Amino acid sequence: MAAIKRLLPSFNRVLVEKIVLPKKSPGGILLPETSKQLNSGKVVAVGPGERDRDGKLIPVALKEGDHVLLPEYGGLEVKLAPEKEYLLFRENDILGTLSD
Repeated sequence: MAAIKRLLPSFNRVLVEKIVLPKKSPGGILLPETSKQLNSGKVVAVGPGERDRDGKLIPVALKEGDHVLLPEYGGLEVKLAPEKEYLLFRENDILGTLSD
């Protein structure tokens, strides 16, 4: 987790940890890829925001811990930990926030 804290996104960018569903059950049974999985992730870091024409800071609407819906393509893949997948998106590329 220390590597994540070292990366602070610039401007209106958001660092997302992609949620990858397991391909095996706890008992070792291979799970079939039946339907399309929901492309979602958890926000782990956000940038300070963007400036408007007058120079005022427009903060990012997302916050750390939010579960978000990601586009199928896009984002910059960032390797911070070997077993996890991190993507860097602009705030307006995020499709929405998922709530329980």
